[in-house]
Amino acid sequence: MNLPDALLKSDTTVAAVLTLGMAVVVGSALGFEHIGGYIPCALCLLQRNPYYIGVGVGALAVLSSLFKLPPIVTRGLIAVIAVLMIVSIGLGTYHAGVEWKFWEGPASCTIGATSAEAPVNVLEALNSTKAPSCTDATLRVLGLSFAGWNVLTSAALAAIALWATFRKRPA
Repeated sequence: MNLPDALLKSDTTVAAVLTLGMAVVVGSALGFEHIGGYIPCALCLLQRNPYYIGVGVGALAVLSSLFKLPPIVTRGLIAVIAVLMIVSIGLGTYHAGVEWKFWEGPASCTIGATSAEAPVNVLEALNSTKAPSCTDATLRVLGLSFAGWNVLTSAALAAIALWATFRKRPA
């Protein structure tokens, strides 16, 4: 067995890869928001929740593997990550469908974008700022919106987590 095979067979490594992957995805979303200035809509914010929860669960999976808890504990935590990423696929698919006008979005997502007039103070700024509509993609890269990319990244992470959950372990 060579080193890459040994690493792939380690639950610690798989849990760490999943945790890092989820942190990068949600970190990228936060970067686009706080550095790039893209204001997320309500559905965008909702799609982050499985990642926030998943990073914590992933950290627990890494710790459970490092502290040599029974393997069922680590595999169970990785299975929870798989479920979270499947939920994220559903949320992203729903949001992308709303953006492509395949179906209606929630009524709370039809509010317009930010106010154009300059507020005088912070309280006025908070009151005048509105989230963008969920029906309009703020950016498309290679034809996919943030919601579309979320579907792909969630699917990749779910596939890794499902593989790690159900793979055969050496006897």
